[in-house]
Amino acid sequence: MLEQEENAGPSIVGRVLGTDDATPLEFWVAVAAGAHLQLDDVVALDRILPTGEQVAIYGIVGQVRARHEGATFDSDVFLIADGVLPAEVAEAAQVQVTRIVPETFVPPLPGTEVRKASDAERDAALDFDGVERLLPAGLSRENEPIHLDLDFLDGTKGAHVNISGISGVATKTSYATFLLYSLFSCGVLGADATNTKGLIFNVKGEDLLFLDEPNTQLTADQADRYQHLGLAPAPFPSVGIVAPPRRNDPHATPATGARTSGVRPFFWTIDTFCREGLLPFLFADAEDERQQYTIVVQSVTAQLASVVKGVPSADGAVRIDGATVRTFGQLVDVIERKLIPDHPDETPDPRWTGRAVSGGSINAFVRRLASATRHLAHLIRADVEGAPDYRLNLDANQLTVVDIHQLHDRAKRFVVGVVLRQAFEAKEASGVAHPLQFIVLDELNKYAPRDSSSPIKEILLDVAERGRSLGIILIGAQQTASEVERRIVANSAIRVVGRLDTAEAGRDQYGFLPGVQRQRATILKPGTMYLSQPRLPIPLLLEFPFPAWATRSAEAGAAQGNFDDPTDPFERL
Repeated sequence: MLEQEENAGPSIVGRVLGTDDATPLEFWVAVAAGAHLQLDDVVALDRILPTGEQVAIYGIVGQVRARHEGATFDSDVFLIADGVLPAEVAEAAQVQVTRIVPETFVPPLPGTEVRKASDAERDAALDFDGVERLLPAGLSRENEPIHLDLDFLDGTKGAHVNISGISGVATKTSYATFLLYSLFSCGVLGADATNTKGLIFNVKGEDLLFLDEPNTQLTADQADRYQHLGLAPAPFPSVGIVAPPRRNDPHATPATGARTSGVRPFFWTIDTFCREGLLPFLFADAEDERQQYTIVVQSVTAQLASVVKGVPSADGAVRIDGATVRTFGQLVDVIERKLIPDHPDETPDPRWTGRAVSGGSINAFVRRLASATRHLAHLIRADVEGAPDYRLNLDANQLTVVDIHQLHDRAKRFVVGVVLRQAFEAKEASGVAHPLQFIVLDELNKYAPRDSSSPIKEILLDVAERGRSLGIILIGAQQTASEVERRIVANSAIRVVGRLDTAEAGRDQYGFLPGVQRQRATILKPGTMYLSQPRLPIPLLLEFPFPAWATRSAEAGAAQGNFDDPTDPFERL
């Protein structure tokens, strides 16, 4: 090991090794006696060029090793420990270069002093000093803030976030909600913050139904971590929670368990279903475009739209062939009669079946449509007083939580597809990118699978490829990025990785993680993530604070706001 450096400041931790190659992208540091380096430490050094110009080289410790110098055989370790064989312990750290200022790409010279970077020098090493709009993204293990460049999130230079990790361990949704809270609260959005909207689909349990209530389990130490980030530990101030109505409930009472107040039901009327062409979303479970019944889907959708065209509906019901249709079951019956006549001598209406298709294709469509009734009848209806008023309003609150966790998979896909289209078309119609609309969607591999197509996938592709210019930003999460449509992942400027399955970590989708970080991702603990952003060539390890908002009913404190107030945004819109 190196002898203690004389007259060295306390930040000097070693010198550049001369026995390993040093390059402009990577080098090794011999750790000085009495000092230590660990993974993720940020270091700096200077090199003076022959011209007299000084070049600052910064990096992050990616690997650390220790070994005996003077030992030949593995068994020598015992002799050295007993004092029989002389040897020294030498520690060295591999440094992955993050930045060179100015950009003169020369290697550090062997023997050059290496110091730990802190304060302004750490900001320079992580390229935070050149960022105008810093978004708090988490903390280092030493409680130092780690930031994102908002330009790569809000569409200025890039957009979208993709989060991967094992379910329940990687805390993907927890980090997504933390990012939203940071966006809304840190002031980086300026005057746009108030009108910036967030949309979250609650797909598992009721964890996201208490975002407007303080977390009673938040400790003083965890609250201090928010202070380190310049954030106040508090729940989300403006939250609208919507849930599907209970099945067979004539009053459309929202179907929630622990959350009993401040929840509004949502559904679509028969008129909306026909007028806006929502039928294809009933067949959004990774359909095969080669199947002929998709032709029937398109034809029936067009015919339903023509039935209501120019005919306003005050109560959400529609009239087809003189009969009033108020329930989804009645609508299915009407469509079935159009496609399969009562008398065998009659032929199906070609306007409804489309160009010539076989009877088998028509029957396949009818079977799938009929099977959807029990899963979606409570979501498509006009049998409730004031039914049009229950349409989902994404502008009523800063953050809207759409609870779908109790729905059947087919109903989940329908809701996700229709709501995504509503949000996308609203931004497209506005003609301006700001204020932004953020969408958090977990289980992305279910809605945008890699090897099949569906209406939902097409919308998500539109969001990924055109959302940047429209001001609609996707924060997508999944256990396995390898199963998600590659164009969606590729268009995400920000990549976040929690704990990964060992086999998944070896996939090409994680090529942005260097070998050591990829291996380490398989043992990350909950609340710890790797963050990759375009400004830095090396992903940063970060931790994020324990949620200041309740994540389940047991953590919920006093409710924020008065749910009995007639002006409350949860009331009927």
